[in-house]
Parts: sequence; structure tokens; C-alpha cells
Amino acid sequence: MAAPSVSQEWQAEKEGLTFDMTPIVREAFVFFAHHKNGVDNLTLEQVIQIYAGELTNWRDVGGEDDAIRAFQRPADSGSQTALEKLMGNTPIMDAPSEDIVSGMGGIIHEVAKYRNYKNAVGFTFRYYSTEMVNNKKIKLLSIDGVAPTKENIQNGTYPLVSEFYAVTAGTKNQNAQKLIDWIISDEGQAMVEKVGYVPVEKN
Repeated sequence: MAAPSVSQEWQAEKEGLTFDMTPIVREAFVFFAHHKNGVDNLTLEQVIQIYAGELTNWRDVGGEDDAIRAFQRPADSGSQTALEKLMGNTPIMDAPSEDIVSGMGGIIHEVAKYRNYKNAVGFTFRYYSTEMVNNKKIKLLSIDGVAPTKENIQNGTYPLVSEFYAVTAGTKNQNAQKLIDWIISDEGQAMVEKVGYVPVEKN
């Protein structure tokens, strides 16, 4: 999973639990638009301004004269937590309820609808969009001129790279650590790469 949100950490602490987090894959936090959108790249600053409600038209980032419809995810979802961390101290604008999509596949589906949502932008993690959903009607945007490719995730040039974790919280199952040890072994990391993720360390 992605790193837990502040409220999830607080809930665990309230229950006397501590998250034991082991990095197992590298992942990119990505932004995407409809494939017919003329914009291929956003700067980090533009992303922050869009989700702060300060940039509201695609023409301001090199696109057509059309309002930007910025989709969000529900609180405590992994990708919404990633957006909150990216925004730092900049408040995220309130999204209309119809622009908050519960499922990751849902946000991709909504942005892909050409008739109504060709002006949309959304966010997810790269693996989900490329390996699990594989929707040809969206395109991943470069950030600061760098595309979220496996190579750019591995070498750290894509600016929004983070680890995904195996997380336990006080488990007494002796097999849990054995499984984690295997995932971070050479064999486990080779499997990570085979299924489409980026290994924590290059083999």
C-alpha cells in the first residue's frame, strides 16, 4: 500500500498499534488527462495551482480554452493522501461531490469520457493506470518535462516517486515476515518487475 494518511496513523495509535512498514516497490504518483487533450506536460507548480483552485483553464497551461475539471478521491485513499502530501501547506480546493470518485477505476473512467469530461484531469499511481486499468482513452502527463516511465522511476528523474509498502501492525503470524523477506529478496524483486512494478533496488 501507499503510505498511510495522518488520520490512519492516528487511528492506529489510538488503538495502541504501530505500523511496521517495509518498502517493497517503487511507484510513481501520476496525473492524467483525456487522450485528446492537447496538454502533455504540467509543472509541479501548475499541479499545485490546479488543485488549489488557482489555475482553472487549460489555456493557462498551453491547452484549449476550456475549464479544468479536477477530479479527487475520497479522504484516506492512498492517492488522495499522496495529493495532500504533494500540496504541503497549500489547501486543496473543495471538489463538487460529483468530482470525487470512490474507485480508482472510476476516476479513470470519468476522465476518459470524451463527450462530457474531455476537460478533466485526475491522478492515480502508475501501476494501476498502466497495468490494471489500461484505459486507452487516458494519457499520463509528464511532470516538469519528465514522463513517468519505469526507467525514470528507477533513476529518480521523475519527480513524484515514492515507495509502496508491506504493512503489518502487531501481527503475531510468523509467516508475515517470511513473506516480506521473500518480496525484498532478489527473487521477489524479479517478480515485482515481472508484474509491472519497479523494484525497490535495481537487480
